Amino acid sequence: MSFADLGLSDELLQAVEAAGYSEPTPIQAQAIPPVLMMKDLIGIAQTGTGKTASFVLPMIDILAHGRRRALMPRSLILEPTRELAAQVAENFEKYGKNHDLKMALLIGGVQMGDQVKALQEGVDVLIATPGRLMDLFERGKILLTGCELLVIDEADRMLDMGFIPDIESICSKLPTNRQTLLFSATMPPPIKKLADRFLSNPKNIEVARPATANTNIVQHKVAVTSRGKREALRHLLRTDNVTTAIVFANRKTTVRELAKSLKGHGFAAGEIHGDMDQAGRNAELQRFKDGAINILVASDVAARGLDVKGVSHVFNFDTPWHPDDYIHRIGRTGRGGATGRAFTLVTPEDAEAIEGVEKLTGGKIPVYTLSPDEAAAAPAREERPRREKRARTETREAPVEDRAEHSEERSARRERPERQREERSERPARRDERADRRPTRDTAPEREAKAPRSDARRGRRREEEPADMGWNGPVPEFLGVSALA
Repeated sequence: MSFADLGLSDELLQAVEAAGYSEPTPIQAQAIPPVLMMKDLIGIAQTGTGKTASFVLPMIDILAHGRRRALMPRSLILEPTRELAAQVAENFEKYGKNHDLKMALLIGGVQMGDQVKALQEGVDVLIATPGRLMDLFERGKILLTGCELLVIDEADRMLDMGFIPDIESICSKLPTNRQTLLFSATMPPPIKKLADRFLSNPKNIEVARPATANTNIVQHKVAVTSRGKREALRHLLRTDNVTTAIVFANRKTTVRELAKSLKGHGFAAGEIHGDMDQAGRNAELQRFKDGAINILVASDVAARGLDVKGVSHVFNFDTPWHPDDYIHRIGRTGRGGATGRAFTLVTPEDAEAIEGVEKLTGGKIPVYTLSPDEAAAAPAREERPRREKRARTETREAPVEDRAEHSEERSARRERPERQREERSERPARRDERADRRPTRDTAPEREAKAPRSDARRGRRREEEPADMGWNGPVPEFLGVSALA
């Protein structure tokens, strides 16, 4: 089957051919004809199967006939993340280049002024994240009463991110006679309830069993210790014929520290996580796409929406907390019919998490065993640089202390003549002061008179003292008092 068999226009077929595609994927072959027939649709498809084009291509032909109006977009595509929204926008630009269609992208992290201006001029396609769309709607900058077609993409991710109430609110503001398309990798009960409420007699399409991984991806799990994870990752990056790779971690702090560590070991690595602003994320993604870096360390903010050709490997530095995230993480490789490899580093603490992943995917993930020497040496190699660093630090610090001591001695020698001159000039006055103070001092006989001690007490105390004390002077007064007490 070819794209021409799906009923697309000649202009659209030219754009598809120019993009380098000749045959539709299974989800595209099954979804495009019913969408062109204006039917509601539920598409269950794993990531990396060409799902985006399955609704972008028919939408372009549907919207080719009609007139746009200010502040009233003709179609709306809802995406859970900025990256995925930007990816869909790129698809519209690529496939819609032969059509007179205007598009607007509403996402957070960028100035609102240009977005409002585009809406005022009128748009055919509005691609938005729920938060920014609701914000502009509440400000009165957008009207949804003219929307003829709604796409809810990555619905299960919307659920994970807490966007379902926003989706319900947006759907209630749209015309009831619209066409609605819902795509999701899984179909949990809340998504099923959402579909039953807002879709009318939808066509159901499922190109893969829910939550199954792409068969083009070779999966492995690697048993490691917490201290040996970085060494194991570096070993795999060096030895498994990695061309480009995405490394996923669960925490933003881990992403930053791991990217810094990889750079320190000579890898061309970058990072992307939720603490970065949109401009920083875009710049880092562009470096990755351009080949300036070939390893991208990412949090789950990038697990969906990244469509980079030729990603050979995905590494789960941390086993994902949510099993669904595993499917979407490893889906960054093996895209468009290509093959890929996915490794998950599993510590003893990850036993429950990896069990959840295997339960969702319906099978055990094969174990990739590092050689015994590599596994045993990982913690030692990780610790060795720290010990060497401490040793170098101590070696460097010793001469500094010596120099400081010598410097203090030289300063003291320079100051000594000055102090001697000052003392000689003040000596008569000090002699007078000593003369005044001399009568007030307690002499040894006076101290003994104030605190007399009997010979018996002295003898008894000497008997009690150990022979090896090494002290032959007078016993301090406070010891005598305590002994009597």
